[in-house]
Formats: sequence, structure tokens, C-alpha cells
Amino acid sequence: MNVSESQFRYLKETLSKDLIAMLMERRNMSMEEAFKCYYESDTFKKISDSNTGLFFQSPGYVYSYLEDEVTEK
Repeated sequence: MNVSESQFRYLKETLSKDLIAMLMERRNMSMEEAFKCYYESDTFKKISDSNTGLFFQSPGYVYSYLEDEVTEK
């Protein structure tokens, strides 16, 4: 999957925004808690690696990984 650096950044930021909002809504987290949870997660690390292609998936699909990770903590 070949995307430019700016396209990658845009897709990653858009997905991040959606996932943080989902954490706030579904797990009743404050914005600060959701940001901390998300940016410290393995899911974020995978999204940040363009080789995984995870940044290109739907928020609902990626959230299922994040939800599993948060539940395990």
C-alpha cells in the first residue's frame, strides 16, 4: 500500500481522533484518560507503523483491537 507521508499522517490522525472519541464514549473515559490510554497502547504503535496497514482500516475494526488491549490491563 503506497501512500505519501502526508496521506499517512492524515489517515493516522483521523483514525486517532475517532478512536479517542470511542474510548471516551464507550468506556466513559475523560479526554485526558482516553488520550493517555490510546497513545500508550500497542494499537497506537501499530497504527504508527505504515507497514502494518492498520492505519487504513475502519475505526470500528481497529477499536476492537484497542478494546481487547484495554480490557487486558
